[in-house]
Amino acid sequence: MLPLLSIAIVIILGIHGLIHLMGFVAYWPLKEMPQLAYKTVFLDGRLELGANRTRIYSVLWLLTAIGFVAAAIALIAGWGWGQPLLLAVTLLSLVITALDWTPAFRGAVIDPVILVLLLMGPQLARILPQIGS
Repeated sequence: MLPLLSIAIVIILGIHGLIHLMGFVAYWPLKEMPQLAYKTVFLDGRLELGANRTRIYSVLWLLTAIGFVAAAIALIAGWGWGQPLLLAVTLLSLVITALDWTPAFRGAVIDPVILVLLLMGPQLARILPQIGS
């Protein structure tokens, strides 16, 4: 059985990923969301993406959502690709939240925590033990 802390971390990663779906929904746009309004200008008005590139930006939010959930599943299952995927998706998350910092800063707070845990290397293995070892 996995330790409670491991399960909690995996649940937090999964929830963090699902929250990224809001970016996809808002910037595609599939639905109007008052807390994350559709726009085509980012970096506090310094970067104009236009409608087509904003859709590409929204797909990055979707890929990040899928990546966090997949990494959470891989970590809980003990699959070796979970940590590299988590590193890549966390870095992508930092980039996309930096582009629209004002509404997304809350979500970006967890990304540095994830990076610190990943950089701990072998110590992370004690927090998220491999199943079957």
